[in-house]
Amino acid sequence: MPDLRIADVRITPIAFTDPPLLNNAGCHQPFALRSIIEVETEDGVIGLGESYGTKALIDAVVALAPSLRGLPVTDLNGLLARARAQDMGGITGYFGVQALLPRVVSAIEVAMWDALGKALNMRVCDLLGGQVRARVPFSAYLFYKFAGHAGQDADDWGEVLTPEQLVGEAQRLVDSYGFEAIKLKAGILEPEAEIAGLEALRAAFPKAPLRIDPNGGWTVETALKLLPRLTGLVEYLEDPTKGIEGNARVQAATDIPLATNMYVVADEHLPANMAQGAFRVILSDHHYWGGLKASRDLARICEIWGLGLSMHSNSHMGISLAAMTHLAAATPNLTYDCDTHYPWQVDEVIEGGKLKIEGGSLAVPEGPGLGVTLDRAQLARLHRNYLDCGYTRRDDETEMQKHQPGWSFARPRY
Repeated sequence: MPDLRIADVRITPIAFTDPPLLNNAGCHQPFALRSIIEVETEDGVIGLGESYGTKALIDAVVALAPSLRGLPVTDLNGLLARARAQDMGGITGYFGVQALLPRVVSAIEVAMWDALGKALNMRVCDLLGGQVRARVPFSAYLFYKFAGHAGQDADDWGEVLTPEQLVGEAQRLVDSYGFEAIKLKAGILEPEAEIAGLEALRAAFPKAPLRIDPNGGWTVETALKLLPRLTGLVEYLEDPTKGIEGNARVQAATDIPLATNMYVVADEHLPANMAQGAFRVILSDHHYWGGLKASRDLARICEIWGLGLSMHSNSHMGISLAAMTHLAAATPNLTYDCDTHYPWQVDEVIEGGKLKIEGGSLAVPEGPGLGVTLDRAQLARLHRNYLDCGYTRRDDETEMQKHQPGWSFARPRY
């Protein structure tokens, strides 16, 4: 039996190129930040994780790491107990200051699962209860975008600000990856213009399930006014307005399921959501729910309460995508195609390059654990990007002001 005790925990911040994608909070910066976590056991097995690249998370993982030495990689309760003993504070989130703890736990917990799988020669999806689907479906994730970053030439995608340009972006993603469902990141343009974009997508892709995510950018009144045009057009409406109470008012007025990755993002939000009937679909994200086990627990809660379930995504690399895929493959009640930013990323930190999404879905990576291996040359290159770019947190508002001086963040905006 291999020695499954932790000898070391390491975190390496990285930065990778990101297009000027738009959202309610502003514009993506030229580099997106992530962190790569390595959990090494006493007999040299290395498990991999990936998380956010903000300084607060990096500092918290570094502070926690020494207390984890000697902990078995199977001891998830021990990980949580040691994390709770740290004074981690919080990070700015949609509910104000949100707990940093589950994000730190998740970053390390995924690497512990990977190390366990490698030590036992088992896949993470089998450790999580067994594979229930051969492939995990993902959706085309559409963004309005500028032609290029401020002061830079246009990128390969070019400008996307009109319905015609939006259809062209969708066609490229569908042709390249075979996506069936299509999601539009909204809350940027005037709502009527964004609905016109959805209607253009429906004309171009008559059978595609559509969804729209205003990121809480509409007032309750605007959302209510738009419901007749959205009825029969979208499979769900994601976070149309701000807060559980506001979205409960919208949900009460429509049969369109409301989905969220903004306002039900922790255990303590679930009772209020169920009491008020705000959201019928939860977009899980193991990075902020506290890891793979916590996300499986959330799936069971959704099943018990009759809630739909899918997965949220942020700009990420292949380690994160592999973890999402193992989790989704082992989750019976995954009711909608998952989100992923992955097609927008050109860099990669795993050996063999980018994972291949084909036919709109991704097979579970082959091999034990997560089935991915760290490319140390790329890790070094992307870490150098992090050191050189000077970013320590994501700041979409400041980036947007480079394109539109005087612009300021507002939620709701319309």
